[in-house]
Amino acid sequence: MSVSAPAAAAPDSLREGLFGQGRYDGRRFAAPPVARYVVEDGGAFVLDRSTPRPMVKFEDSFEVWVLEPQPAPRGDIIYKNDLGQPVLRATRLGGLTVFTPQRPSGAAAALAGGSPPLRLPTLGPEALLQKLAQASARASRAAQRLIPFEADASPDTAPLVADAAMVTAEAVVRLAGQPEGRRVLNGVSKVTLVEGRRPGASLRAGVILITITPEDGLAGRPSSDRILAAAGVR
Repeated sequence: MSVSAPAAAAPDSLREGLFGQGRYDGRRFAAPPVARYVVEDGGAFVLDRSTPRPMVKFEDSFEVWVLEPQPAPRGDIIYKNDLGQPVLRATRLGGLTVFTPQRPSGAAAALAGGSPPLRLPTLGPEALLQKLAQASARASRAAQRLIPFEADASPDTAPLVADAAMVTAEAVVRLAGQPEGRRVLNGVSKVTLVEGRRPGASLRAGVILITITPEDGLAGRPSSDRILAAAGVR
């Protein structure tokens, strides 16, 4: 991202050059529909606004977060996750702020360039079985006992089933890392993935039930945060 300015007004630091220090000329800045951003205190992410439901993926995680844009004061847009929590805030002038558990008050993010779109990969039957086995192995290591993953899938639904399984395994790992979550995890016997009219997650009788809606793509499965919330852990 570049800003034209006289030589005498050059940025005082790299941080000011990247993040602007609020020096905008009043014009709306148009970022590419799919772009990579760097965060001022470290880290980076890809924001994909090429689809009706924007998506974000942080470089230190495989999970893609599907967002819901909502208008905010001063013409800003707040992008929220499937629990209604803010993840990003975009100003009408192109500024972007990211909110994470490590940055609850927000951190500035600067455009670093374009990026390929976030999409589900094609997946065959054998690859799906491998993904389910990987998800089960990761969840089982976290729980220190076997947690099988069960799913019915067709060639069309296999990519979303595989992604939902890996996201669920991530939620199990996060459960295992919390005292309250560990207690909940002690009662989990298996994970079942089914199709339904709306994506969702529930925990009943020891079964983590994940409902996916394949026609919605990546928006058709719950996030790891939503799975944790369904287990009663935040």
